[in-house]
Amino acid sequence: MQGGSLSVRELCQTAAVSRASYYRRWRKQEPREEQIAVRDAIQRLALENRHYGYRRITRLLKRDGWEINHKRVLRLMRADNLLCIRRRRFVITTDSDHSWRVYPNLAPRMQVRGINQLWVADITYVRLKQEFIYLAVILDVYSRRVVGWNISRQLGGSISQQALEMAIDQRQPAPGLIHHSDRGVQYACGQYVEKLQEAGIVISMSRPGNPWDNAWAESFMRTLKREEVDGRRYRNFADAESSIATFIEEVYNQHRLHSALDYLSPMEFEADLQQTPQMTYAGGHHKAQSQPIKDRSERFFESFHKERKKKQKRKKLAEGDGLLKLPQLRKSKADAFGAFS
Repeated sequence: MQGGSLSVRELCQTAAVSRASYYRRWRKQEPREEQIAVRDAIQRLALENRHYGYRRITRLLKRDGWEINHKRVLRLMRADNLLCIRRRRFVITTDSDHSWRVYPNLAPRMQVRGINQLWVADITYVRLKQEFIYLAVILDVYSRRVVGWNISRQLGGSISQQALEMAIDQRQPAPGLIHHSDRGVQYACGQYVEKLQEAGIVISMSRPGNPWDNAWAESFMRTLKREEVDGRRYRNFADAESSIATFIEEVYNQHRLHSALDYLSPMEFEADLQQTPQMTYAGGHHKAQSQPIKDRSERFFESFHKERKKKQKRKKLAEGDGLLKLPQLRKSKADAFGAFS
């Protein structure tokens, strides 16, 4: 129940009655009104915070002045079917148990200096009301632009192949581009590998069970789920395809700002690359004046190692590293001359 300035215990102590007597009398007089009021408060908070469980709802009720424990909140939420939305069942989209050839992992050793040097590919699922659909994307690592994508009801090889065809037709990459993906059958099957080899693309695959090898694609999937898919209720397959296409082509590629791109969108970043003047060196090679923007993680580790080296250097100087520091050296020389004088 909702209390005022004094708690039930303090009121009972003031009136010299036990709390048991108070509750017995209260149950005879006002149980229904309080029950309806607390249920109304729980329903309002549960609908406003649909991902909150009974413990957080209890905290919100106590903030509003209700004297109630979590056990009662759990019982009422269960009775009214208000328990929070559970995490959705994980859908496996990678089938690496196949007989196709697995290629070495080349992406971690690359230093990407321009577009169409490293593409990453991945597949995720989108839950509709009565089915799962699947989305395959191909991302240019340097500009973070989605260069190819495809949505399908079937998790077969065709979903990744159509995304690859879209990327090749749109970008027309020169031979030597590296295509990185997981070891799933959609990327290791013969038809997909043939399309890559025909375009002169080098194949790279992640280590088993290591999503960090494909962190760029995983980051895009997280952005897609948070900013587009989560909280949406697509009517059908066509509605989901249209909405996701709009997000990829109009929102993500054209307008969404990326910290790794100095807070430019992928298309703005690529437009700036085309307008950047180039310099000619004695060797005949052309190089843009502006250096490529590094990832936040790369900048972090560079600064971390620099600071670590500085600390080690200061520690060696403080300890002397087996040598006398300059003030100590001067003092020792003065003492030596004083002994001979």
